[in-house]
Amino acid sequence: AEILKANRSALGYDQVVRHVEGLLRLRGYPSTMTRFDDTPLSGHVEKVLIEYPESEKDNLAHMPLVPHVYHVNADEMGVEELEDGMAAANHWVLPSAEFEGLWESLVFDSKVKDELLSYSSTALLYSDKNVDHNIVSWNKVVLLHGPPGTGKTSLCKALAQKLTIRHNSRFKYGQLIEINSHSLFSKWFSESGKLVMKMFQKIQSLIDDEDSIIFVLIDEVESLAHCRKAAIGGNEPSDAIRVVNSLLTQIDSIKKYPNVFVLTTSNITGVIDLAFVDRADIRRYLGYPSQAAILKIFESCIEELQRAGIIQGSVKFLKDAEHEDGLGTFLESVCSK
Repeated sequence: AEILKANRSALGYDQVVRHVEGLLRLRGYPSTMTRFDDTPLSGHVEKVLIEYPESEKDNLAHMPLVPHVYHVNADEMGVEELEDGMAAANHWVLPSAEFEGLWESLVFDSKVKDELLSYSSTALLYSDKNVDHNIVSWNKVVLLHGPPGTGKTSLCKALAQKLTIRHNSRFKYGQLIEINSHSLFSKWFSESGKLVMKMFQKIQSLIDDEDSIIFVLIDEVESLAHCRKAAIGGNEPSDAIRVVNSLLTQIDSIKKYPNVFVLTTSNITGVIDLAFVDRADIRRYLGYPSQAAILKIFESCIEELQRAGIIQGSVKFLKDAEHEDGLGTFLESVCSK
């Protein structure tokens, strides 16, 4: 159970958990609770999210509750600068109010979300047990690839938020650093590799805080990890090669720390240097959603508009789409109503 506690609440952890357990039994274990009027949790808890295997749906009353009580950071995104005031990265303290509910809103045809959670938990377990990197190769690097607009970057941000919440008994908070890949290419020849190194020096200072779990997000990683073979034929091959070499070196240097993950995305995997691809422990393709996924996304949008009081009615009519000849025609007819 993920329990979002109000920032102003002074209710203790044990009290929150006890009241949540009682309310879940009373309400029959709903997957989400957001209304707590006339309960001891009113003014103290904003949301309770229950997640469980589908096979255990009818056995929830007998399953032990694993609570994760957290509150969100309301601070706005910060900016990390390098030389000359260059904005090199965006910086969030997690859990962030900006990403609250993002994980649940993402819909994919594959079980990529479950796979990422399982992988991340295993990676942290390896760190706890001091598994030898030389025997079992693991770098805590994730690569999500596929066409633009399929949710790769959003999934990385949501994963960082989710892991911070799930492991808040070990880490007091999380930090997400989203590197601006294009800003690390200097207008001065041979300086780009040094900028990559300076960026990771800043990241290293964050990693040194053992109370924090760090997520380094590199969007469009092909900008930094461009294939070195292809770079040889470019206008400034040596500079491009220095960038790739510097990136690989920095990733290798931070993998020994138990509190850091590198999350990367790419629209064009064919141009990424193979040495970087090999360092990714998990590589997943995210394509365009199927009709079933589109309908689920559409349904969630309608439910949110209903919650906000903008529209009224039922979403059961979405089942009619299964019998329509064209999904686009069906959605157009629904929206016109």
